[in-house]
Formats: sequence, structure tokens, C-alpha cells
Amino acid sequence: MQSAFRTAAAALAFTLAAGTAFAQTNAQTNAQAYPVKPIRLIVPFPPGGTTDILARTVGQKLTVALGQPVVIENRPGAGATIGADAVAKAPADGYTLLMGAVHHTIAPSVYKRLSYDVQKDLAPVSVVAIVPNVLVVGPGFPAKTVQELVAYAKANPGKLTYASNGNGTAHHLIGEQFKAQTGTDIGHIPYKGSAPAITDLMGGQVSMMFDTTSSALPYIKAGKLRALAVATAKRSSALPDVPTLAEAGLPGFDIASWFGVMAPAGTPPEIVAKLSAEIARSLASDDVKQQFAAIGAEPVGNTPAQMRSQIQAEIGRFGKLVKQANLSMD
Repeated sequence: MQSAFRTAAAALAFTLAAGTAFAQTNAQTNAQAYPVKPIRLIVPFPPGGTTDILARTVGQKLTVALGQPVVIENRPGAGATIGADAVAKAPADGYTLLMGAVHHTIAPSVYKRLSYDVQKDLAPVSVVAIVPNVLVVGPGFPAKTVQELVAYAKANPGKLTYASNGNGTAHHLIGEQFKAQTGTDIGHIPYKGSAPAITDLMGGQVSMMFDTTSSALPYIKAGKLRALAVATAKRSSALPDVPTLAEAGLPGFDIASWFGVMAPAGTPPEIVAKLSAEIARSLASDDVKQQFAAIGAEPVGNTPAQMRSQIQAEIGRFGKLVKQANLSMD
């Protein structure tokens, strides 16, 4: 009886081990063959903004490198969390990706109830670019400098408004930080992305806006928007004549925007590594460097581990800023 039991147990153990080995081999085979069908790259903002511009640039390169179409799908709303949630809940097979952004490291501190955890439900692939933020106003706005804007805002409390590309985004946080440091009363008007916000800014429906140089630069060059300052510690190479907010009298102001690709947690590491390597390779190409330089974006292309460390650090950093600005949303 005992002999029969031992034989059965040994057979079961062999079957389980064989099944595990088969599953591992099958996963490795699938990762090596990847991709065998089109890939969706979800952009959590409308077309036309920085996230969308960078996603389409990277998507075109990956289409060529991987031999399968990379299809851009815009899913804006709720401070970029709707698109992130869709990817977090997608199959972990490498065929649904997110063009993530700095906003996803702010959301955990701003939203009381998020339907996903950026650190547990999303796998970092690679940071694509870092882009400075710039304070812009319409061409007819009375203030020509930050100092004049602050003076005007203090003389007209509650009259001015600033646009952002959504509640809980970096540009919302920058606006609140600006108000706190200048002691001004400026109303916040959230949009679903930079493109519609810029349209209203040019039309005079809002007074000012913090946006990335990537999306604001064409309008600045065309004279449709006027840049007053950049929100980073050093000046932007794309706007060398525009001072920093620190130079304009707001010491320590330094908030840039980063953008990077993420996948659902549990995506095979071989697929994540393959995507990361191809993204880094594409960002090193001369044409991408030129495209990024033209919009003030700095290409990065780091490893999944490096991106994970950056996300962890920024969640802590922005958590403190969110608390200082007293931001909270349902």
C-alpha cells in the first residue's frame, strides 16, 4: 500500500515538474516569437499633446524594429488614470502598453481611491524622455513677466484662471505650487489634455497655463502664446531666452515632466527587456534626437529597473508636494 502511494506521489511530482517546465519553455518560446500581432500603445491624453507626440514617434520606430504595427489609442480623462487603469487590467502579454508620464507618480497621492496601483499593477519598461514645463499666457495678456503676472493677480484676486491637462496632473500641481509660493488667488480649470487647454488659452477663456515645451513650443514660435518662464532648475535649450521661475523670484522651483512606456504587471521579463532594448535603440537614432531637440525633449532610454527606481522616488517626492498644496480628489 505504502509502495503504491509512494509511486503515485512520485508520478504526481513528476507531472507537476514537467508541467512547470513546459509552461516555462512555452513562455520563453512566446517571448522569443514576440510580437506576432499588432501592439496597442495607449495614450492617456487626447491627440496633439506631448504624451501623444512622443508615443507616435516611439510607435513608428517600434513598428519598424518589431515588424508589427504599433497602434496608438487615445484614452483621456481623470488625470491620465483612465488610460493607466485600462493597461493595468489588460492581459500581461506585451500587446497592450501605456505611454506613462509623471502624472502617474502624482495620482497615488492625489486620488483617494485609485482602481490600480502604479507600482504593483504596472511594469516599467523604459523612460522615453524628460521635458521641461513652461508658463505661457495668451498674446494679449497684460503681464509680460512673472513679476508683472504676480502683481496683476494680487491686484485682481480671483480674476485669473490657469488651465491644466487634468486634475491631479503635474501641471495642476505646478499651478498650485505657483499659487502657494506667490500668495496669489488663481482659479484652476482642468481639461482632458494639453491640446484643448491651449485652444481655450489662445481664445482667452483662461488666463495662463503650465505646459510642456513639446506641446507649447509651436504656438510660442508662431506668436500665439507668450512664454514667461520655465519651471525647471535650468533654462530649456528650446527656449534659451526664457528665464526659470527661480530666476524670476521663485527659488527652488523645479518640476519637469517625464514620459515612459509601461506594461501590465506580470508581462514576461523577456518581452519587457526586448521592448526596453528596442526603445533605447530608437532613442539613440539621429532622427529621433533631432525630432526631440526640436520640441525641447531630452531622450532617455533607461532600463526597467532604473525606471522603477525613478517612479518610487518621485511618488515620495510628489507626495510631499501634494500634501503641501493640500490637493485631494475622489
